[in-house]
Amino acid sequence: MTTHETVSAPGGVVLDSDLELPDSPRAVVLFAHGSGSSRRSPRNRAVALALCHSGLASLLPDLLTVREAEQDAVSAEYRFDIPLLAERLVAAVDWLSGHPATRDLPLHLFGASTGAAAALVAAGRRPARVRSVVSRGGRPDLAGEALEHVRAPVLLLVGELDTEVLRLNREAASRMGAPSEVEVVLGASHLFEEPGTLKRVTEAAREWFLNPSPPDDEPSPPPGSPGGGDGR
Repeated sequence: MTTHETVSAPGGVVLDSDLELPDSPRAVVLFAHGSGSSRRSPRNRAVALALCHSGLASLLPDLLTVREAEQDAVSAEYRFDIPLLAERLVAAVDWLSGHPATRDLPLHLFGASTGAAAALVAAGRRPARVRSVVSRGGRPDLAGEALEHVRAPVLLLVGELDTEVLRLNREAASRMGAPSEVEVVLGASHLFEEPGTLKRVTEAAREWFLNPSPPDDEPSPPPGSPGGGDGR
């Protein structure tokens, strides 16, 4: 069941959001859309729908107001404002923590592009609430020093053909304060438009959300060692 919700954010901002609730949800996933996108992102909605079939609820909020989105389409002034996006994502985390249908559920974050950086900052600000983070073609490097404050396990999914973003993800993973893993999706470019690539993203995200790995109290293995690097 999908319902339209509104999330209150600092500054009197109201974020339009879509809440997807399966029967007897096992967890809830908060989505952070990428630059130039919205809660109507077809790729994020496809992932959310597939996760729903596995018993995972989802909240897809607009992180910008209508006016901000219109301005951003012209000037791109908001899409890289990670502090602003993270602040609003934290508001959505808090909203889910107070909603009767989701407050007792494990909470996970799924971020795409610049939304991944906002998700990591939000995870660092709500370490007791966020259980894990998945990034799809994300820019975790834009989270800056906040990477060191993340405690939830992080899965970074990057397209094989997205070489510069892959380099940035590997560098960010080496700075992460939490267990992290980079998975290269074969044949995928930045938007995961190639056949089968978004399906792989969904499968990997579902597995990570239901079985976050490695455990929070174990150090992340170095790249190249068993269970480390890009092998998952």
